[in-house]
Formats: sequence, C-alpha cells, structure tokens
Amino acid sequence: MEINPHLARELGMDRRISRRDFFDGVAMAVGAAMLAGCAGPTSGEPGIIGTESLEVPADVKFPPALHGLQGNTPQALSVPHALRDDRFWEYAGSPDFTGENYDLVVVGGGISGVSAAFEWLRRDPSARVLIIDNHDEIGGHARRNEFTPAGRAGPLIGYGGSQSMEAPSVWTAEGKRLLQQLDVDVKKFDKYFDQKLYDNLKMYDSVMCDRETFSTEKLVRLTPGLTQERLVAQLPIAEQAKKDLLMLYKNPRDWFPGLSPAQKQERLASLTYSQFLLDVCKVHPDVELFCRTMSNDEWAYDTRAFGAIDAWGSVDDWNYPGFQKLGLDDSKPSKYNSPSMIKEWTAEDPYIYHFPEGNQALVRMMVGRMIPGFSTDTTMDGITTASFDYSRLDLPSNRVRFRLSSPVVSVANDGSPDGARTATVGYYDGHQIRTVRAGAVIMACWNMVIPYLVPSLPPEQAAAMKQAVKMPLLYAMVQLRNWEAWRKAGINHVRWTGAYWCVSELDYPVSMPGYECPKDPGEPINVHMIATPCVSESGPSAGAIAGRHELIKTDYSFLEYTIRDQLTRLLGGQGFDPAKDIEAITVNRWGHGYAPEYCRPWNTFYPDGPTPAETARRRFGRIAIANSDSVPAAYADAAITAAYRAVGELQA
Repeated sequence: MEINPHLARELGMDRRISRRDFFDGVAMAVGAAMLAGCAGPTSGEPGIIGTESLEVPADVKFPPALHGLQGNTPQALSVPHALRDDRFWEYAGSPDFTGENYDLVVVGGGISGVSAAFEWLRRDPSARVLIIDNHDEIGGHARRNEFTPAGRAGPLIGYGGSQSMEAPSVWTAEGKRLLQQLDVDVKKFDKYFDQKLYDNLKMYDSVMCDRETFSTEKLVRLTPGLTQERLVAQLPIAEQAKKDLLMLYKNPRDWFPGLSPAQKQERLASLTYSQFLLDVCKVHPDVELFCRTMSNDEWAYDTRAFGAIDAWGSVDDWNYPGFQKLGLDDSKPSKYNSPSMIKEWTAEDPYIYHFPEGNQALVRMMVGRMIPGFSTDTTMDGITTASFDYSRLDLPSNRVRFRLSSPVVSVANDGSPDGARTATVGYYDGHQIRTVRAGAVIMACWNMVIPYLVPSLPPEQAAAMKQAVKMPLLYAMVQLRNWEAWRKAGINHVRWTGAYWCVSELDYPVSMPGYECPKDPGEPINVHMIATPCVSESGPSAGAIAGRHELIKTDYSFLEYTIRDQLTRLLGGQGFDPAKDIEAITVNRWGHGYAPEYCRPWNTFYPDGPTPAETARRRFGRIAIANSDSVPAAYADAAITAAYRAVGELQA
C-alpha cells in the first residue's frame, strides 16, 4: 500500500499526537548518532523515520511514558548489526576493564534473563549479579506502553510485547514455582478480568473480509447463535466458494479413505493448512483466502506456513474447518502436533491471566525484589500502580545491578572451557568497550546473536544456534478518545483477511487494585493491533528473514497510515474520525519476535529428534544458555524454565 497524501491528511496524519515507535523494544529517533563510522550516516539508513523529530528530555526515567518519535539508538541496533556484518571491531578500540567482578553476569534482560538472576539469587543470596541489556527498558519483549488521556484519573496502561500467562494450569514446574515465589495467585483474575463486559454491551468477535483480499469489503460479526449457513451467506466470496466452505463446515468427506488414523495424521503432518484446502479438499481459492489469517495472531504466520496437523488440533466453531470426517481421536494430540499444542491439549483455562502491562509485571516484581528502591510495590496487586525509579537500577551499592542501553559485544571463558573458573564480558557503553569479570555467564539473548558474541563456540553449536530464526511481529497500541464507534458496530475483536494489520481489538478488560480498565464506551481506551510481516509462502524461517528485511525498510509513517486507514474502514460508518479520535500511537516492532517452535511440515526431524535446540543450549565452560529459543517455545514459562536449567548447570 502506498500513502495517498490527500487521504493521509483526512486520516489525521498531520495532527500532533503522541507517536512512539519501538524497534526490537527500542524507541526510534530521527538522526540517532551511530557508532563512529560503524553503520554509516543515519540519513541513508533504511527504516529511519523522516516525518518529524520531537525532543525528549535526557533525564526521562520511565521508558513506557516516553513521547514523540524515539530512537534507533546505537546501543540497540547499530552495534549488534555491526558485529553481524563484521564491521564493529575495526572502530571499537581497546576494551577497558571496569574493575567490576560478579558471581553472575546475565546477557539479556527479558523474562528469561531476569528469571535467571532471580533464581541465582534465591540459591545464593549473597551473590553479586549484573544484568546487561541493549534496550532502554527492562523486560525485553515484555514491554509496557502507557498513555495519559485527558479526563482520566491516572494512566491508561497497555502491553507492547509478551501478553499473558497462557494456560497457567499446564505451565512448567519452574514457571509455576516462580509464580508461587512472587505470590501471584492466578485465581484472582477471575475477579480482575471482566469476562462479561463486552458481551453485556453486545460486542463480539468478527471477521473483516477486506479489499486487499476480496472485491467487496464486508464486516461479519460472529454473534451468539450465528449459524455457519448464515455466516457463509454474508461473505463476499464466489458462489462456488460459499458451497465449498459450507461443505467444510457441515459435511466434509474423509479425504484419506483407506488410510489408518496414524497414516492420516502422518499425511496431515506433510501439509500446510492452505495445501490441505487447495490440494486435498480442492476448494475454490476464495475459501483459502478467507481462512488464510486464522493462524497469524498465535503463530505470526498465515496458513500457507501453518501445518495442517496443528490446524486439526485448533478447530473451533469458526476456524480450520474440514477435518470432521477423518475419524481421528481428538481426545489426545498427535505426536506430530507442535510441542505447545501437545502441552495445552487438555487445558481448559480461559484467556484471562493478564496484567494490564502484560508479563512485564512479572519482570518488575522480580527486579523490584532484587534491587532496593526500584519499585514502591512488588506485589501482584500493587505492581501495576507502583512507581519506579530507573536511577536505582545500576548503583554500585546494589548487590544486583541492571545496566540498560549497553549491548554486549564479547563473552569468553578465561582459559579453556574445561578448566576456566571465570569469564570476561565486554559491552559497549556508547563511548567505548567496557569489560567485567564473572564467575559465570548466562546468555539470555537470542540464539542467533550468540555466535557473534562468543566466537569460540564449537562450530556445530554455533550452526545450531543460527537455525533459531525468530518470527517478526508488530504490536501497536492506539489510544482512542472513546470507543463509541466500536459499541455501535457491535464488535470488540476483528480478524482481517489480508490487510497489513491482521488483528484489531479493544484492550483486555482487566482491572487491578487501584487501576480501573475502561468500562464505559465514552472513556478513552487502548486498541491493540497486530501485524505479522513473515512472508508465509516461503515457510517460517525463510519467510521470517524476508519479512524482517522488509520490516527494517518500513517507515513509521506507513505503519501509522495503515493503522488509521484500517480503523477508518472498519468504524467510519459508525462515526469514527481518525483525525479526532486517535490521540496516541505506540508501535512496538519486534524484528526478532516469537521464538520458532518446531512444527510440521517444516521440521522433519520433529518429533523424533535430535533437535538443533539440544545442541544449541549446551553449556560452554562458564557460559550457559537461557532463552526461549533454547526450548524452543514463545511462552513465558518456557523462558523461565530455560533460565532455571541454565542456573542449575552452572551451580551443579
């Protein structure tokens, strides 16, 4: 989609609002100074925003509340990319030892890294620990977005990354143990999360058959009592497609006659869901187009990459039709289903275990308990409304220190891996390389970057790490003046069939003590939007790489334009005016987002193994690996489990 200047003005692109764009968690700023000579002039860098530059006070201590277009900082992007491209050390200069010695240094301040520090300290309360991260905020993908709309008592809080504690009943033992240590009682969300709010207002799920996919744009509400016949009749698809889709919903055939159930599962494991629809069921192409984005929200790629075996495991009233007559036992998963699907097969948890700021609440509770003075409250009931003092994170007097905007550039055992008792960690502080010494190091950053930081890794381990290609993902929070148009439209969640943003939804109605979610349509609210840049027809890994390259070149103005355009197309008929009703936008761009989970048909070594992750997560002397890539799974409890494993390896 190209930006139409006339339409852009009508959509309010010329209005002065709070605009925030985060790439891999780092605020983007026009003209950020790059590492001397390392990345070239900013004016020629792809992805630099060229619309306006809003000055931000240098002493801001609360990243979620930053306003304006913020920075593609050298700490977050230029240094890691220069290491990858073998351009860093030419300009880096000689390392300078800080004189600091720690029992543990953690590289990466996301859920896994902070959990590793927290568990290490539980086992050794007298330990000295340093957490280093290249972002300007704690939590990694667990990011908090905050707005201050006029007329609201207190901020409006949203999440910019790690969203919810999904299916806590089947969390790993380590994940459950951490929740217990933090006194997080998930049963409280039965009260805190208003599960009836939108239903009581007659606001429901919906599908937007958009103009990017079909000749006629049509919003279809999935109201209670809606039959599959009435759904199909409303869709702007070909008449033959309507017949085929209704057949899939109501009376599909046994597509693999003569095969045993095990053989049918094996056959499904060799197909994507799109291939199943087009090549096996041989439905009209409009059917595949209607179903294509059913998987985007959860997997960050569409059904051209999503396996048919996992589609079979995800069937509900509206999604992934066509499997009913295969005669497969759905009381248990197939061995070919993805690990997270197998894990959650019998879980019946509602999707309500969600802090307003997402899983950053867990990070803040841990950091607040490790670093005195950082948080005024570290309890489940108080963390959302607590005050935070970022100046306390890296004080010399702290037993635990958290060093932000400091990309690590080297990690090495001091001696042979078998005999080393310490390791040296180097990071770039914005001026020069500093080094610290550690009794142990936990790498809680992406697998993909670790070989550049630890070049002495065994070649087979480095190669295995580079196979963990994360899925690119965008989470936008759009703060609206009110949500009357949503109420009039009778919707609270929308799946788009082909537009840039594949999901638009009102924020989850969760209140905490001292914090009230919006309950009246006349109040300001956050709208959450999701985009998945993966080029799905190329498969998860190749598609993720292609999508990430495209994302780097995508200007913020395009993202804002598409947000405004899609919300107007969705709600304009109900009185929505983007120029007046949109008061703030934050785009969290995760170029390296979801950890890639093993799945069919792409990973033929799964489930029998061995898997690349088993090789990649091996301890290397005084260096252990803890991240969601090492599981691999894109869930908070997976990151926590990896952290506990790494701590156990180093303290064995």
